Amino acid sequence: MKDTEKGIKELNLEKDKKIFNHCFTGNCVIDWLVSNKSVRNRPEGLMIASSLLNEGYLQPAGDLSKSAVDGTAENSFLDNPDAFYYFPDSGFFCEENSSDDDIILKEEFRGVIIKQGCLLKQGHRRKNWKVRKFILREDPAYLHYYDPAGGEDPLGAIHLRGCVVTSVEGNPDGKKSEEENLFDIITADEVHYFLQAATPKERTEWIKAIQVASRTGK
Repeated sequence: MKDTEKGIKELNLEKDKKIFNHCFTGNCVIDWLVSNKSVRNRPEGLMIASSLLNEGYLQPAGDLSKSAVDGTAENSFLDNPDAFYYFPDSGFFCEENSSDDDIILKEEFRGVIIKQGCLLKQGHRRKNWKVRKFILREDPAYLHYYDPAGGEDPLGAIHLRGCVVTSVEGNPDGKKSEEENLFDIITADEVHYFLQAATPKERTEWIKAIQVASRTGK
């Protein structure tokens, strides 16, 4: 279903003066299930799509599809060209008539999510370490970090285009330390971000993913 060639095609759809990016319509989902012979007919496809929605593999976008999930419609999923849905890791976002600043901000979130997880991050001022949830996107290449306790808005963003990322042995302050699995992201503006992974393997995976993202897109 998510295959870039054979899966459901993601579109930018407009409705009620809003643009829904990286999404698709409800009837497209049922069309895909029927055409791929995953189901025998549309009613059966509706049951499967509802299950995918309830389990979080699909997400509602827009008032119509959200109202169905909230229980105001007979089925939680709608076989309807005006009902919009998206994959959770698709980079979906909705925009209205926006100012230039809003457009620039939303540009950061256009990229496809290629990795996410929790890391320790060192503060720039107090130099203390805190757990943060990180989401890595490419094209444009950004690493956003969030409070793991909740909150949809990121605490900060690291623009990765042209950055350098390396492993660090020992404490970033140059002092001897028991800390391991550290790495350093140096942005094009020469700002350092010191992060710590839980294991050597996890550190290597993050470094490789960030290096790939930094070489692609904007």
